[in-house]
Amino acid sequence: MSQSRSRILNQVFEDQKGQVLPWMALLMILFLGMSGLTLDLGRAYVAYRELQTSTDAAALSGAYAMTLSGATSTSVIAQVKASSSLLSGAGTTNGYGANADSNSLPSVSLPTPTLKCVTSSLYVSVPCAASPTGDNVIQVRQTATLPLYFIGMLKLFGNNTPATITVNTMSTAAVQSGENQELNLAIIVDTTASMGSNDTDVNCGNTRIHCALQGVQTLLNSLSPCSVGSTSSNCVSGYDMVSLFTFPNIQANTASKDTSCPTSNPTIPKYYAPAIPSTTNTTWNAPTGTSAIYQVTGFVDNYSSTNQQNGGLATNSALGIASGANTGSNCKGLQTPGGDGTYIAGAMYEAITALQAEQAARPGSKSALVLLSDGEASSTKFQSGFGTGGTYPSSNQQCAQTVAAGQFATNLGITVYTVSYGASNSTSDCTYDTNPKITPCAEMLATASDASDFYSDATASQSTGACVSADNPNLTLNQIFGSIANRFTAARLVPNTV
Repeated sequence: MSQSRSRILNQVFEDQKGQVLPWMALLMILFLGMSGLTLDLGRAYVAYRELQTSTDAAALSGAYAMTLSGATSTSVIAQVKASSSLLSGAGTTNGYGANADSNSLPSVSLPTPTLKCVTSSLYVSVPCAASPTGDNVIQVRQTATLPLYFIGMLKLFGNNTPATITVNTMSTAAVQSGENQELNLAIIVDTTASMGSNDTDVNCGNTRIHCALQGVQTLLNSLSPCSVGSTSSNCVSGYDMVSLFTFPNIQANTASKDTSCPTSNPTIPKYYAPAIPSTTNTTWNAPTGTSAIYQVTGFVDNYSSTNQQNGGLATNSALGIASGANTGSNCKGLQTPGGDGTYIAGAMYEAITALQAEQAARPGSKSALVLLSDGEASSTKFQSGFGTGGTYPSSNQQCAQTVAAGQFATNLGITVYTVSYGASNSTSDCTYDTNPKITPCAEMLATASDASDFYSDATASQSTGACVSADNPNLTLNQIFGSIANRFTAARLVPNTV
C-alpha cells in the first residue's frame, strides 16, 4: 500500500505536462506586441502617405492662389485650408478640406502656412513680384494624431504603452516654376466702332483698341512660345500656340491688312454664322477668298523675338503686328473698322472649332479662349441664314447666344476667360434680348467658365455703377492680362530647405 502511494507521488512530481503554459503566456505578450506594432505602424504609414499627398496638394493650391489678382495672405491661407485634410475650421459646419478623411486622419491640425520671398534658388523661377503678396514660395505643414488600437491592448498585461502616435508632414511649393502644359489659346478682340473711343484712364490714355492691344501684348509676352532650350534663332517645337480672332468678321482675302505693315482696315462683310461644331470635332477649314472669317491669324508660335518667355514680341510676325507690337509708322495693329455693330457668338464658335482642331493635332495640350468686349451685342447686319427665334444663329437674344457659346466651350474642356471692357449694367444695352432680359455685364460673367475667370476693367475712368468683377476687382487691362497669363502657369513642389 505504501509502495503504491510512493509511485503515485513520484509520477506527480515527475510529470512535465503544463509547464509550457507560462512560456506561452510570455510569448502571447510578445506576439501581441509584434502584431500590434506591425498593424498600428503600418496603418500610421498609410496615413502618413495620405497626409503627405494632402499637404502637397495644399501647398500647390496655395502657390496657385498666390498668383491670382488681388491675392493676400488671408486668401492664400483660405485656399490651403480648402485643399487640406482639416475636418473642421472657423466658419464651417461640414469641414474645410477637400482631402479630409475622418477614418484615416481623424485628427489633423494645420499651423499657419509660411509665405516666403526667395531670391536665390535654382528651384524658383520667378521674382517675388510675380505674386501680389510679394512672395514666391509657400510652405505648408500638417500634423495628424492617430490612435494606437493594437499596441494599446498591451495595457491589459500591465504594459505602459502610448495611446496615440503623431505624424508630421511638410511641403513647399514655388509659384510659376513648374513646366507648363502645352497651351492652345484663342484671343478674341472686339474691334467694333465703340473700341475707337478714348479711354481717359491714367493707365492708358489712348483709344480703347490701343489699350486692349497693350493688354494682349502683356499676355503674349508672358507665354512660352517654344520648348525649353530654344534660342532666338531656333524654336525647339511649339509650346504655347496662339491665334487671334476679331469681330466684326472680315473678308478672308483682306485679313493680311491687319497683319502686315502698313496696316489698314480689311473689308467688313455682314456677320456670318459658323456651324456649331460637334463635341468630337477635330477639323477646321478656314474660309478663304471673299468669304467672311473671324480669324485674323492661324495658330502660331513665332510671336516672341527670342523664342522665349518674357523675351519681347516679334515685330515682324503676323501676330505681333496685329497685336500692335510693331510701332513703326502706319503700323498700328488691329483698328476699329466698325460698320456691323457687335455680334459675338459667331466669333466664339469659330474660335472653338479652331481650338478643337489644334488640340487634336497636339494630344496632351490644353485649350483656352480669351474674349475682350463691352458685351453690347445688338447688330442688325447679318447674312442669310439668321433666324429670329433667339437660338443661334438669330438676330434676337444676341447676348444670350454669347453665353451659350461660352458654356458650350466650357463643356468641351476649353477654359473661357472674359474681359469686360466698359460693359454696362443696363438691359437696354442688350437691345434684342427680351426674354429673358440680360445686361452686358451679366452676359460677360455668364460666358466665362467660372466667376474667377471673369475680369472687368473697373478703373477710375468708369462711371459709378460700372461692371465690376467680384473675384478680380480694381485691375487695369495690363494687370488683367497679366493675371490671365498667370493662370496658365504651373506651381512646382521644391525641397523644404528652399
